[in-house]
Amino acid sequence: MSGMDYSAVSANLVRAELWSSELKDILLDKLQGQQYVRWMDSFPDGTQFTSIGEIPMREAAELAPVVYDSLDTGEFNFEIDRYVESATYITDKAKQDSYYADQLIASFVPKMRRAIEENLETSIWGISSSQTKADLNTINGAPHRFVASGDTNTTLALADFAKAKYSLDKANAGGARIAIIDPSQEYVLNTLSNLVNVSNNPRFEGIVNTGFVNEVTGLAFMKNIYGFDVYVSNYLPSDGAETINSVAAPSNPVSNIFMSVGGDVTPFMGAWRQMPRVEYERNKDLRRDEYVMNARFGLKLYRPESLVTVISKSTV
Repeated sequence: MSGMDYSAVSANLVRAELWSSELKDILLDKLQGQQYVRWMDSFPDGTQFTSIGEIPMREAAELAPVVYDSLDTGEFNFEIDRYVESATYITDKAKQDSYYADQLIASFVPKMRRAIEENLETSIWGISSSQTKADLNTINGAPHRFVASGDTNTTLALADFAKAKYSLDKANAGGARIAIIDPSQEYVLNTLSNLVNVSNNPRFEGIVNTGFVNEVTGLAFMKNIYGFDVYVSNYLPSDGAETINSVAAPSNPVSNIFMSVGGDVTPFMGAWRQMPRVEYERNKDLRRDEYVMNARFGLKLYRPESLVTVISKSTV
C-alpha cells in the first residue's frame, strides 16, 4: 500500500476552491438627491398636475383702453411619468443545492430597492438636462448654463463658483447653496493651489486635509466655497457635445450642479404615486420563487432660476 502524498489525494479529497461564510458585496456610495427635491403631497390622483399662473402688470396710459389678461394655466405642468421595477428569482434547485441560499434570498429586497434608488438618483440630477441645450439659459441677465472656465474650458475653477453665486443672486434665489460635482472635479479642486496653499489663502484653511469624502457619514462633503456646500456624486448627467456662447464643452462632458434649496426655492419637484413596493410569487411551472419591486413617480424642474449647470470634463 502506497503512502498518501498530495498526488494521491488531490483528485478527490482536496477542494479546489474554498468559500468564506460571508458573501462579499459591492461598495455602495451615499445617495443624496432625494433630500433636494420638493416632494408634493397635494397630488392624490390623476397623472398630470397643472398650477395656476400669475396675472401680469401693465403700464397704464391716459384714455387708453384697459387690457384684460387671463391667468396663464400652463405655467407649470407636472406628470407622473416614471414606472420602474426591479425583479429577480431563485429556482428550487438553486435553493436546495446552494450553501448561500438564505443569504442570497435575504439580499433580494435590499438590492432591488437600491437599484430603484440609484435610478431615482440619476433621474433627479438628470433634471438639469431639461435646460435648453447650447444656450446660456439667461435669467435676469445672468447665465444658468455655461462651460467651466478652468484648464482650457474643461475643469471647474473657483471663478465658476463665483459665477454660479452671481447667477443665483441675480435670480433672487435665496436659501441654502449646494454644489454637486463629479469626482473628477473633486480631484481638480483637491489640487488647486488656491485651496492647497493655505498660507497664501487663509480663508480656505481646513478645506483640504484628507480629501472631501467624509468617511464617517459616507457623505461626499467637501466643505464650503463661496457659500456653496460642495458634495461629490457619480450620478451626474452627461448631455453630449454642445457649444454655449461660442465656448465648446469638452467631448466627455459632465454637468456639475449648483443650486439654491429650501422650501419654495428648491429647483426640483417630485411626487410619488407608489413608493417602492415588493411582491412575492411562487411560479410552480418554472419551479422558482419570484420577487419584484416597482414604483411610480414623477420629477420636473420647478424653479429654473434656482439651478445653475456648469459643464466640465468627466475624466482626470
